[in-house]
Amino acid sequence: MMKKLYEPEGKFRLEMATAQPAPPTLTRGEWSNKIEFLLAVAGQIIGLGNVWRFPYLCYKNGGGVFFIPYILFLFTCGIPLFLLETSLGQYTKQGSITCWRKICPLFEGMGIGHQVVVLYSSIYYIIILAWAFFYLFSSFNSELPWASCGNSWNTETCVEFDRKDDYLNWTVAANATSPVREFWEKRVLNITGSVNELGSIRWELALCLLLSWIICYFCVWKGVKSTGKVVYFTATFPYLMLVVLLVRGLTLPGAINGIKFYLYPDPSRLSDPQVWMDAGTQIFYSYAICIGCLTALGSYNKYDNNCYK
Repeated sequence: MMKKLYEPEGKFRLEMATAQPAPPTLTRGEWSNKIEFLLAVAGQIIGLGNVWRFPYLCYKNGGGVFFIPYILFLFTCGIPLFLLETSLGQYTKQGSITCWRKICPLFEGMGIGHQVVVLYSSIYYIIILAWAFFYLFSSFNSELPWASCGNSWNTETCVEFDRKDDYLNWTVAANATSPVREFWEKRVLNITGSVNELGSIRWELALCLLLSWIICYFCVWKGVKSTGKVVYFTATFPYLMLVVLLVRGLTLPGAINGIKFYLYPDPSRLSDPQVWMDAGTQIFYSYAICIGCLTALGSYNKYDNNCYK
């Protein structure tokens, strides 16, 4: 490029303006194969929103009829947004913030909003994982600590209902509690009398929380290379556990009656707008859309990957 500079003597001097070479950019990693991407997406989808929230909403909102608004929102909202986010990340090869900067800089705030949501979600999800680790370590005892009332944290109102042969004819006090509930409230959480009493630090839970963060760190510390290998376990294990719980539940006495009671349709609930709102919001929970995670996962695909398929 030729640049003309003015000199006080009235003469012009021409200089060659040499452009500085741009700093090298890091190449974004890619999934080793399509299986890793599919497992990563599957692992992102399955979570507490599916295991806890969906069954609760299904029972609350009319049983089997809840599937009508749910499936309707799935095809009109869930699948299109799912495809949009994965293809957006694949096309731009950027994360949930910088992808919007490439499309339109004004939209970058949406990506920042996504990260704020993910931050809050990660903070409370990791605490639930710490609780799960606590229960896992407690289950290695010869007798499950939540199976009996003979522990130091149990109170006088603790009652072992399942060990009463005549519990159907047995009068229970109004304030009676089960050992399962007392283990959760007294042993795990150590709930205080009111919100104004913070209580002491639960060092066992704190160590479980630290363990959860350490495991999460080593799952992503090498980027997509380490994450792509971790998802072979983290994505398949929850589905395996769901199948185990399903088989276990179906083999319990009276399972068929429970399923009929749970899924018995109540068509009158469809006139309630809250049912449709719950179905719509559950789609966002079930498919992890509008939080930027699918965009980030799709950005590690090859540019010509058939994400539509």
